[in-house]
Amino acid sequence: MGVKLLLEKANVPGIRSFEVYRREGGYRSVEKALKEMNPESIVEEVKKSGLRGRGGAGFPTGMKWSFIAKPEGVPRHLVCNADESEPGTFKDRYLMEFLPHLLLEGLIVSSFALGSNDTYIYIRGEYAWIPDILEEAIEEAKAAGFLGKNILGTGFDCNIHVQRGGGAYICGEETALIESLEGKRGNPRIKPPFPAIQGLWMRPTVVNNVETLAAIVPIINMGGDEYAKIGVGRSTGTKLISACGNINKPGVYEIDMTISVEEFIYSDEYCGGIKGGKKLKACIPGGSSVPILPANLLLKTAKGETRYMNYESLSDGGFATGSMLGSGGFIVLDEDQCIVKNTLTLARFYRHESCGQCSPCREGTGWMEKILYKIEHGKGSMSDIDLLWDIQRKIEGNTICPLGDAAAWPVAAAIRHFRDEFEWHINNPELSQTSNFGLQHYADPIHVPA
Repeated sequence: MGVKLLLEKANVPGIRSFEVYRREGGYRSVEKALKEMNPESIVEEVKKSGLRGRGGAGFPTGMKWSFIAKPEGVPRHLVCNADESEPGTFKDRYLMEFLPHLLLEGLIVSSFALGSNDTYIYIRGEYAWIPDILEEAIEEAKAAGFLGKNILGTGFDCNIHVQRGGGAYICGEETALIESLEGKRGNPRIKPPFPAIQGLWMRPTVVNNVETLAAIVPIINMGGDEYAKIGVGRSTGTKLISACGNINKPGVYEIDMTISVEEFIYSDEYCGGIKGGKKLKACIPGGSSVPILPANLLLKTAKGETRYMNYESLSDGGFATGSMLGSGGFIVLDEDQCIVKNTLTLARFYRHESCGQCSPCREGTGWMEKILYKIEHGKGSMSDIDLLWDIQRKIEGNTICPLGDAAAWPVAAAIRHFRDEFEWHINNPELSQTSNFGLQHYADPIHVPA
């Protein structure tokens, strides 16, 4: 069994309650941080840990925290990004639903480190039942003296507020989230200024996602140096993976990022192999926005080396032969899946979720959806493939926020690795609307026995 730092107590009966969580060692990091450490030493421990943001970008958390401005007399804020809207990603939902006090514990320690007396959880609107779970946990923590005024007699005050979003994917981008939290339309802001300088209500603000903040608890309990010993290279600690698609055991798994992609897919401890004993065709390893990888490049790098479940290995070779760990949304496709159809589904999602602020994204996502629809329904031409490539290239890097990139990368990777499948749809218009056998021979799938 792999190392478990976040999900170790997930199956303890009643762990959602303060009483059981506390009995199992909960809130020790709050006592340690507030009574034995100061904000600067906490930030230093997070830096030592090598913790990278678990929301997708993978930016070093301690470094991000160190950027926050500290003007005299100006309040600072910590915002928890719980707007988990990336297709294929659901591990933050699991933490909030079954381990709410783990998140609160991480928030209290992080708030102390950043000087935030009012901290916010901005939660995805579709997670309708989870705010009640969080509110109940907040009241329990407050009654026990871990929230509110003068926490544990240390003089530190902290209140945590839960804010429900309206169900917009764009609000997962930190500045759009801040705009929405302020009661405005969730449009991303132009940067600079960055939130660390002018964020919520133009005050210094740090935005981290649920898993990142939960990881602060084991870092403080065991120390940054010990945490950094888990994992490999710059991929330290553990990572939660939301595994779904054509696998036998979909679910949330905690890995230490030293296991291979092959082991993760085929071992009984994790995904348990491909459903129905079928062949592996491709995988989107980090949520819908990251490039899809065909089986041959998913299990081996372009150099023939084993690919591992960590930041460096999955991105090895760049977008030509690699992808990203991203938010950890691991979507597995078997030999029967049609890449064109899947790409159309993603393009439709990003077109719908674009805020429309930037012309390349507003117009380009719609164009890509229309062209993919034509190809999928047997009405495309060969020039459409090149047009798709040109459109995604002109979207990438030309928008205020990363949604444009998120829309462009799946299309680019699908054409790069499965161009012959697009061509098949164009050359066989009479079959493209009725066939769903997935063009196994084009994808060159690799079958690895479990």
